[in-house]
Amino acid sequence: MMKLTFLGTGTSTGVPSLRCDCATCMSTDPRDRRMRSSAMLEVGDQHLLIDCGPDFYHQILAYHRTGDIDAALITHTHYDHLGGVDDLRPYCNERKFPIYCQPNVAEDLRNRVPYCFVENPYPGVPTFDIHYVEPMHHFSVGDVEILPVPIMHGKLLIVGYIFNHRLAYITDAKTIPSETINALKGVDTLIINALRHTEHHSHMKLNQALEVIATIKPRKAYLTHLAHTMGTHEETSKQLPPDVEIAYDGLTIEIPD
Repeated sequence: MMKLTFLGTGTSTGVPSLRCDCATCMSTDPRDRRMRSSAMLEVGDQHLLIDCGPDFYHQILAYHRTGDIDAALITHTHYDHLGGVDDLRPYCNERKFPIYCQPNVAEDLRNRVPYCFVENPYPGVPTFDIHYVEPMHHFSVGDVEILPVPIMHGKLLIVGYIFNHRLAYITDAKTIPSETINALKGVDTLIINALRHTEHHSHMKLNQALEVIATIKPRKAYLTHLAHTMGTHEETSKQLPPDVEIAYDGLTIEIPD
């Protein structure tokens, strides 16, 4: 049995959005408070972090305060998915912390936190063991088989991940190549981004995400990476098919074997 906890389900600005008094930003429903998108996958005694954004510290305090993390899988290099890596230092005490990512992400990481990669690092800084991933090439972390799949975030090639052929995590997609669509068919559970109702240059809007879900036909789909302009959780949920739900921060789902 796999479990996935949504640590954050918001877009790059988070929800509420600063300087906004719309119905979503003023909502008192806790499901409408969204930190930057990230998730924790639990398989047996393994815990894999998916993305490590600037809200990582608060997310871990809320949902995984005392547990260990075995590795991080990064989808792409944007700040809302990588800006919290310095807060991984408690997980580097006995080892270099494993990070799985594309080479361009690793290069940006070395430029953002160069003090983590010098020959004689300052005592206490996080240290990382970088593992390159390549789209459509399987790798394993412990007992978890993982397939990185290509996703187009506007003009930027990023990756989503399929875990044990059962769970797929896709974020920041604008378009999804046909080879990825084919790889996604047959998954039990699909997590996919849906930013808002109107067009965006680098993210799918709601109708586009629903079209992808209808093509893949998972048993269950969850929407993540939402902006405040999507509307409140309660109102937007009424517009969705029965097999599609909006994820929210702290939601834990189980994926059957």
